[in-house]
Amino acid sequence: MRARSAVRLLQRTLLLAVLSSIAALLFGAPALAQEPTPTPPASPGTSVEQAPPADAVSVAGSLNNGGERLVGVDVAALDASGTEVARTTSETGGRWTLELSPGTYTFQVVQETLPDGVSVQAEVQRDVQAGRSNTVIFSFGEARTATSIPFYEKFVRTTVDGFRFGLVIALAAVGLSLIFGTTGLTNFAHGELVTLGAVAAWFFNVSLGIQLIPATVLAIIVGVAIGWLNNALIWRPLRKRRTGLIAQLVVTIGLAIALRYLILIFFSDRSEPFDDYQAQTENNWGPLSITNVNLACIIISVVVLVGVALMLQRTKIGKAMRAVADNRDLAASSGINVERVVTFVWCLGGGLAALGGVLFGLSELGGRVQWEMGFKLLLLMFAGITLGGLGTAYGAFLGCVIVGLLVQWSTLVINPDLKYIGGLLVLILILVVRPQGILGSRQRIG
Repeated sequence: MRARSAVRLLQRTLLLAVLSSIAALLFGAPALAQEPTPTPPASPGTSVEQAPPADAVSVAGSLNNGGERLVGVDVAALDASGTEVARTTSETGGRWTLELSPGTYTFQVVQETLPDGVSVQAEVQRDVQAGRSNTVIFSFGEARTATSIPFYEKFVRTTVDGFRFGLVIALAAVGLSLIFGTTGLTNFAHGELVTLGAVAAWFFNVSLGIQLIPATVLAIIVGVAIGWLNNALIWRPLRKRRTGLIAQLVVTIGLAIALRYLILIFFSDRSEPFDDYQAQTENNWGPLSITNVNLACIIISVVVLVGVALMLQRTKIGKAMRAVADNRDLAASSGINVERVVTFVWCLGGGLAALGGVLFGLSELGGRVQWEMGFKLLLLMFAGITLGGLGTAYGAFLGCVIVGLLVQWSTLVINPDLKYIGGLLVLILILVVRPQGILGSRQRIG
């Protein structure tokens, strides 16, 4: 009896276990199917998609492999811990942009997205800050190991750069010198005429899509119009009222400040590039190394300055300009329309300043336009025309070329960021040693 009872108890226990297993499968499986799979925690070095932060700052660049713009290549930003915080893909022209919070980041080109045969040299670390241009430039190809250049090659290249820079300064400063020669006015707003010319060319080139050469021609026309408006609305009424030159000088300072910050409001506080002639390769001819853009700037400057010199010597208006610069009253008594000559000088000065602004942006600022570029050039223009002789076009040409050479030669011994200090030193020395300049005299000549 006891054996039968034990067998029955064992059978009941097994039956109960089987029924419990079946119940667990029937009611527990749906719950298991509905339970979400937990997401594994992100490990360091993985990319996390997120919206741009509230304090986002734009970081931009252009992927340029020896003139070839790389499109469809990924650029990633890593924070201090090595975690990827943002990624983007380069678009037309190789341009890319990331929105990041201020801080220090490491930027890298994702190797897997590069075309075959293209390699990037290294990562780039950048301190991203608000209120400034945050640009990242990657170097492609094999890293150069031979960095030592003989001194004579450096001197030759620096001399060519100085000659080019001096010609650009002269192109912008000739109008300033002619205005002083014919009216006696020291125009501190002339630097803003340079900036307005460059901004006008940028607007026609980038905003309207006009190629840079015709855009520059249109910018020169705008510069001529601005010069005419300056004279018609401000300086002619002041001359008719016989306003003193000191008072007019103060007006030019106020006008310069007003124009500078109007440009800042309507243009940008960042350097904006032209659409054309960004990727330039250097032509190496022995110790001489120069890009096609810089070579074109030299040729254009020489042709225009020679044209101005021929106009002063051979044309009727040029002779009238020299007569007014030499003796205004005598010129008026000889039948010369002084006001017409002064108007022409203002138009000529505005056009030359506009052309000088475009060439300055192309050759000295890497094909970019800045809202205070003319203000930076103003000191060097004054140094050049003071060195050459106030009021003389030929003196302005000679003095500006000398200033350009001195500025570039100074980079052989001092930090290139401090090279414009040479312009101030030249201005001080000339005013102390020879105030009338190299070609200047008590009676100014054209």
